[in-house]
Amino acid sequence: MTESTPPLLRSYAELSSAELATDGGMMEECQLPLIDLNGLKSGDRRERVACCEAICRAASEWGFFQVVNHGINNELLRKMRREQVKLFRTPFERKASSGILNNSYRWGTPAATCSKQFSWSEAFHIPLTKISEETCYGDFTSLRDVMMEFAPAMSRLAKLIAGILAENLGQSKEEFGNICEESNCFLRLNHYPPCPLPPEKIFGLVPHTDSDFLTILYQDQVGGLQLMKDSKWVAVKPNQDALIVNIGDLFQAWSNDFYKSVEHKVMANAKMERHSVAYFLCPSYDSLIGSCKEPSVYRKFTFGEYRRQVQEDVKKTGHKMGLPRFLL
Repeated sequence: MTESTPPLLRSYAELSSAELATDGGMMEECQLPLIDLNGLKSGDRRERVACCEAICRAASEWGFFQVVNHGINNELLRKMRREQVKLFRTPFERKASSGILNNSYRWGTPAATCSKQFSWSEAFHIPLTKISEETCYGDFTSLRDVMMEFAPAMSRLAKLIAGILAENLGQSKEEFGNICEESNCFLRLNHYPPCPLPPEKIFGLVPHTDSDFLTILYQDQVGGLQLMKDSKWVAVKPNQDALIVNIGDLFQAWSNDFYKSVEHKVMANAKMERHSVAYFLCPSYDSLIGSCKEPSVYRKFTFGEYRRQVQEDVKKTGHKMGLPRFLL
């Protein structure tokens, strides 16, 4: 292991290796619904409506979809990837102790008590409120320049898509925008180092659903992302021209289960490292999440209450319970 690699192997060895992460074997590969967002700019109303309908249908039937012509410049995406690679190649001790990026560096799963709870990955979680702060970056000044451009671009795209999904539920874009505060939104820079363990023994990122309204993912071409579709795991085929959008728990609750927050995971790779960047669209902590129609599937709860419950469950049981905790 190189000096830049977190001590994942040592931590994994301390866990029970009796339980396997997955059954292994051949994995069916799926092509996510692909939506061209140029349709939203069309002068033809029917094309605009068809594009909106495709977004809402994918959110309901898949919980995941891809978007092209999304308005984020390819050169900006390439710059973001270059800076991300440079950041993660920094020696581990510096990443872990220098306080860069709001002291948000995390590796593995320190609270894991068995192998199936362990993630073979490292990440930085950066609130949007900290993106502009020079003191967060230390010597990584070029990363700040890119993040200052990248974060607002992802935010605009997330709000555009979320507004369409909200309107489909009878909510105005303006009303929805009032509860999504950038102070609670954040970016997560992910790195999955090559894993020397058999891939059937370890996750890159454990199975989970996202606790936000929606997530936008920019990933490389290595692959490894899998999602639950029709009660089985399927592998997502990477598309270098597309960004991935997935529905979070809050939109599932708000839509009364019309939109689906789908369980997903990342598998480790024995030979290649993987990078991705995720943008999470979140409301204020005191925002009340209720159903768009009655009878409601879930009781009303605030985002702050939801996050506290998730954290408590993970601490007690090692895994997230999520929305089932709030069923009526």
